Amino acid sequence: MPLAIEDYALIGDCHTAALVGRNGSIDWLCLPRFDSGSMFAALLGDDDNGRWLVAPSDEAATATRSYVDSTFVLTTRWVTTTGEVEVIDLMPYGDRRADVVRRIRGIRGTVTMHEDLRIRFAYTTAIPWIRQIPDSADIAAGRGEPGTTALIAIAGPDAVVVRGPKLTASDHTHEATFDVSEGETVDLSLTWYPSHREPPAPIDVGARILDTVSWWQEWASHSDAPAVYSSEVHRSLLLLRALTHEDTNGIVAAATTSLPEQFGGQRNWDYRYVWLRDASMTLQALILHGFADEATGWRDWLLRAIAGDPADVQIMYGLAGERYLAETTIDELPGYQGAAPVRIGNGAFTQYQGDVFGEVMVALHDARELGVEEGADSWSLQRALMSYVEDNWSRPDNGIWEIRGEAQHFTHSRVMIWAALDRAIRGVQQFHLEGPVDRWLELREKVRDEIEEHGYDAERNCYVQHYGSKEVDASLLQLAQVGYVDAHDPRMLGTVKAIEEDLLHDGLLLRYRTESGVDGLAGTENPFLACSFWLAEQYGRSGRIDDATRLMDRLVGFANDVGMLSEEIEVATGRHVGNTPQALSHLALVRAADAIDAAIEHSRGGDARRLASQA
Repeated sequence: MPLAIEDYALIGDCHTAALVGRNGSIDWLCLPRFDSGSMFAALLGDDDNGRWLVAPSDEAATATRSYVDSTFVLTTRWVTTTGEVEVIDLMPYGDRRADVVRRIRGIRGTVTMHEDLRIRFAYTTAIPWIRQIPDSADIAAGRGEPGTTALIAIAGPDAVVVRGPKLTASDHTHEATFDVSEGETVDLSLTWYPSHREPPAPIDVGARILDTVSWWQEWASHSDAPAVYSSEVHRSLLLLRALTHEDTNGIVAAATTSLPEQFGGQRNWDYRYVWLRDASMTLQALILHGFADEATGWRDWLLRAIAGDPADVQIMYGLAGERYLAETTIDELPGYQGAAPVRIGNGAFTQYQGDVFGEVMVALHDARELGVEEGADSWSLQRALMSYVEDNWSRPDNGIWEIRGEAQHFTHSRVMIWAALDRAIRGVQQFHLEGPVDRWLELREKVRDEIEEHGYDAERNCYVQHYGSKEVDASLLQLAQVGYVDAHDPRMLGTVKAIEEDLLHDGLLLRYRTESGVDGLAGTENPFLACSFWLAEQYGRSGRIDDATRLMDRLVGFANDVGMLSEEIEVATGRHVGNTPQALSHLALVRAADAIDAAIEHSRGGDARRLASQA
């Protein structure tokens, strides 16, 4: 049975990622990409769905873990009745290989370690054919070392070579027991490769650990975190980078699929793809904190992904811009603690969500303001997007939450259409780019008039979820973020009040009231972390600093011991819910920290000005 979601830590190489449990078991790994078929999927079932356990045999062993500073090199210190060892887990960066490395170092005494390896390719549907090496020829060819053995596992297009102490086989499970004494080091490695090729040579574990630590720390050294919540922002930026594919620059929404929004429920989705919305918001977070180079890479990804007719723009794509993400279910996997079905692909790729045009245009405008040079092709792309917006702005859509019920005129979507027009206009006015600014100005005003007429409830003094509704939606907190209204505007304050009244659940925000039936799905869900961070941001922007810090302190307290957040929180228990690590949660954390930091600085400046005037 898998652990609680918060008991996992991420290791990754900016191509894919693995989840390592507190118990020393890698329960989720897809190779060679985030969206490849899984090789270890115990996370969505049980041990026999694939895992790689390396831990002391002593059941009384205790563990503490942390990352090497500013990296995804995970160290776990195990203390047993006979001694102490350290396990270093990582996916080496930069060698163009798909490796997982597990180094065990003896610290004190002698510890007996247990290894349990169960390889299940293709979402547990393919048990591989396995043979053991090396013989003398393998050693001569550089595929093994004296004193170690290796397994070659092959099924269809996938193959891995696993190196380390001798493994014995029993019923598709491979196990080993070995001692590690003080001063000794035992290295284990797993390398994926295409099955039609020869297995790659052994990795130089020590060198790859040093190189990987060096790369992550050099990247992180450019981080410009605010004074408040600096460590949480720093780790969040690292996680956003870890979810960005090195070659394509596609930014996945999470490293996992089908971790449920309700334990035992059916709201289980595949998040290993690139949402224009999430990627745009991630881009904003990165470039605002010292990572302008990422803006160019993401813009190039965008140009490739949506090249062609703007009418064909999708809300999400594969890592390299793949368009067809057909959703299916994997019946062989029972789901996380029984939450079925397990979904592969995401049917929402066919939806029309008008808000994504706003998110893309806002992100690209932010890049311009931070000095990222606008190329001829990138502005042409934006012009093409705006032509599509002009023709389709009044369409109902599925909204930011990708409802699978009837399409609606969502107020948030309309505001993001307004934001798209606003940033296009500012591109012409501020940066002297070419475009039909008069036409855009007229349409921007028309969209605002419609929003104020149909998306605002004067009786309650709040904006509403969609036209004709009395419901509110946490996405309305973004109205101030994109500049549609000021955070202090009475209409915005009224909207915040309505959101607090309707959507606060034990102090945290739901996305919307599922009982309204708007999403066309059965069941409920837990408070959505990004929405609660948006509320903390709004509190900061509107001067409610005490409320902002109180909520923020609680929210960052939900992060696990290595700083990871999932999609939602079960408030009563503090358990993480939904796919993890969730990019949207972490980028919302960054925004909230920035807003609170700015509010505190503004308050201090105001105090100084008052003292000066009194003097």
